Amino acid sequence: MKKPETLEEFYANRPFLKTFDLSDNQEHFNVLDIEKQKQMEGNAAVSFGRKNYFKICMVSGNSKIHYADKSFEILKHGLLFANPLIPYDWEAISGAQKGYSCIFTESFTEGFGHIKKYPFFQPDGYPVFELTEEEKFNLENIFVQMQKEQSSEFDFKDDALKNLIFQLIFTALKIRPSTQITTEKMNAAGRITSLFLNLLESQFPISNTINGIGLRSASDFADQMSVHVNHLNKSVKETMMKTTSELISERILKEAKIMLQHSSWAISEIAYSLGFEGPAHFSSFFKKQVHVSPSQFRSEKIV
Repeated sequence: MKKPETLEEFYANRPFLKTFDLSDNQEHFNVLDIEKQKQMEGNAAVSFGRKNYFKICMVSGNSKIHYADKSFEILKHGLLFANPLIPYDWEAISGAQKGYSCIFTESFTEGFGHIKKYPFFQPDGYPVFELTEEEKFNLENIFVQMQKEQSSEFDFKDDALKNLIFQLIFTALKIRPSTQITTEKMNAAGRITSLFLNLLESQFPISNTINGIGLRSASDFADQMSVHVNHLNKSVKETMMKTTSELISERILKEAKIMLQHSSWAISEIAYSLGFEGPAHFSSFFKKQVHVSPSQFRSEKIV
């Protein structure tokens, strides 16, 4: 699997875009007009992969979004929230694609909120949904205001832009209240679970066939975190309502699907990189979860 696309690579592939503060890569923001961007670069699909930045995109036009191991079709107007952890691509189906997108680094939003806590930017969140005409109009106005602020000479325009990012998030939350939103309780169990989930995600993507994941079991994670495995398991179960092993297996399965669909690696290479003893163990695990073999899943492009 290739490494996440950096901001430098994003702009290098689109020299016609104005970059504003790219020299200060640690705190970057830009808002883009999709129709103008497509006119310059053509209607080629966004290549599947992770991006090393956050993105909120509103588009009008029939399109399909392949997000991690799932696919979503937008019939008329759609909204996408993308983060550095989850790979995606965007494929135009028919008609002109219009709309706006904003890209930004996590550090750009510091001081205004913790961007990763919102469900759209979490691994199990729901990042794509269809918009009504009214919803599209309301969100479009926020993007237009972003364009005005970015082009202004206002001394505090960065603060204004940060505020508009969170306006997009809050507007979307009100449009589609997430069933996964819970009141965060940062007790000991919550902190341990948060650390476990961060460690789990940090192992992906796998960039080569030699260095695979190193943490596969609850004991592996407990040792890395310097906590007793029973304490880890109890904390995770209390917070997530799932066992540590279930969450590890779910994440490995998701990555396996991504690699089978979007890489040219041999199944044996995928198996070893994901920490399995060999292809047979991987095949048994995969078939138990998906009810087809890895080779069938790859050839039939099952979602």
